[in-house]
Amino acid sequence: MRYTHLSCFASVGTILENDIFKTHKTKAGQSRWGGVRPVVRGVAMNPIDHPHGGGEGKTSGGRPSVSPWGILTKGQPTRSRKKALTHVVLTRRNVKLIGRRQ
Repeated sequence: MRYTHLSCFASVGTILENDIFKTHKTKAGQSRWGGVRPVVRGVAMNPIDHPHGGGEGKTSGGRPSVSPWGILTKGQPTRSRKKALTHVVLTRRNVKLIGRRQ
């Protein structure tokens, strides 16, 4: 037995049907009913429609992943190659050459 305030509502049992998560969509229209539009890969488009589009056969994009407007989608590159190489005193190749001379 449970006590509830007179101004509150209470329900006993499960509210949500647990089996609703086990069902799957059997056709594309069921996704459309939920407001989900189809997603088309950039490599399947023409070059006028997407930077990855065009080419003969099943070619890859040929450039980093970008949006249809050319904006990088997997994060902006943060490493500056020139700045990183200024701190390198010896490369691996030079270390091997020096080791052989001694």
